[in-house]
Amino acid sequence: MSGLTDAVVLAAGCALACGGSDPTSPTTIAMTYEEGLAGFPARLDSLRVQLRIPGMSAALVHDGQVVWARGFGLANVEQRVAATGTTPFHLASLTKPFASTVLMQLVEEGLVDLDAPVSDYGVELSSPGVIRVRHLLTHTSGGTPGASYQYDGNRFGYLDQVMQSASGRSFAELLVERILTPLGLRHTAPNPQQPAAFGLTGLDRNRFMAEMAAGYELQGSEVVSLAHPGYFGVAAGLVASAEDVATFSVAIGEGRFLEPETWARVFTPTISNTGLTLPYGLGWFIQSYQGVTLHWHYGYWTTNSSLIVRAPEQGLAFVVLANTPQLSAAYGGLGSDNNVMRSAVARLFFDAFVLGSEPLP
Repeated sequence: MSGLTDAVVLAAGCALACGGSDPTSPTTIAMTYEEGLAGFPARLDSLRVQLRIPGMSAALVHDGQVVWARGFGLANVEQRVAATGTTPFHLASLTKPFASTVLMQLVEEGLVDLDAPVSDYGVELSSPGVIRVRHLLTHTSGGTPGASYQYDGNRFGYLDQVMQSASGRSFAELLVERILTPLGLRHTAPNPQQPAAFGLTGLDRNRFMAEMAAGYELQGSEVVSLAHPGYFGVAAGLVASAEDVATFSVAIGEGRFLEPETWARVFTPTISNTGLTLPYGLGWFIQSYQGVTLHWHYGYWTTNSSLIVRAPEQGLAFVVLANTPQLSAAYGGLGSDNNVMRSAVARLFFDAFVLGSEPLP
């Protein structure tokens, strides 16, 4: 990389931090590399700068432990707050693996039947065939149900109603009780813009929001400040730190939350009605790359993006969160061809630690 102050110039819209009289005038800041980094962290930070991401956090899991977590750049540009490994970021669709875990617990308890019509749970959708719960969970509800895969976060979102109808409790209640509290995740919560759901955590909402990464988006050549989305549900809206998401991955590796045979179902690619192997299991993308099985998911929404890549046979996992959509947008959303290796960030992890023998940072 060239000099530390060679800048990708970004603009963060502000009302308070701008010195001019026009409150819409952007504050221009130099996007610089973090000083003193070497090896994997330096290359990761270089990608952050190339992608024009103000703030990013990452974590690594090895053999059942979170072995490294740190932040890069600024979680909040206007207030000059550095990102850390415990900075909460919006996860967008990285919420889905958490939701699928809760749903499969209800399946184990006999409260949800994956093969039941969604209409049994009060979900009414127009379709040429019968849409079943598994079709929503596996993104196969479009067209003839079960015939083909098409990622559809809106359809996945109807699983909120399935959970509520089956258990009499909201996804937020189930999530906090069954995952967040048992794991002691203090930097993870439902979207604070949903006070009732957030309040279930018992966390201080004002403090949590003050620690959260602010939201930004690339508009032309500038990165501007934008408000985070207000939604929370099974499809998106969970807010978490990289370290906490890595802790969730560790729990999966330990076989917590679900029986071994259920986890095996979660990480088995869906088979279409015509016998095709599809790229999605039960809430996770499943991919084989250079002989390595990967479980992964990405998040991509206004103001935020995220990625988790697990290589379970190697005992490795990588989490990276960003406060712009660029972590996913720069690579076409990753869901367009369901290939996580289109992401330079994922390849960096894969080449260094999955295929390579680079020392962990």
